[in-house]
Amino acid sequence: MKNSSFFRCFALLAALVLAVPLLAKPFSKNISLAQSAKLGKAELQAGEYRLMIDGNKATVEKGGKVVAESEGRWEDRSAKSSYDSLLIGENGQVKEVRFSGQSRVFVFGE
Repeated sequence: MKNSSFFRCFALLAALVLAVPLLAKPFSKNISLAQSAKLGKAELQAGEYRLMIDGNKATVEKGGKVVAESEGRWEDRSAKSSYDSLLIGENGQVKEVRFSGQSRVFVFGE
């Protein structure tokens, strides 16, 4: 009897572990660039874009076409951001993306 109960619990736990990745969906947000910037090897001109982050991979689209891709990681900050913003370095490279109401940011690997 104990073995049967144990195997049922194990099977339920295994099903939950396998189902969690299916529930996770990419994070998607519209972003606006006021100036040109670099993301990965791509040069982005000022304008409106769609940013999609799936795990550690970020993809930027404009008009339904992929214009830039880059790897990165999520990091937590001590305070929540008041608005959506991009942190751009001196060389024009996008360093991180901050999201309104969230304390976590996406930091690019370049």
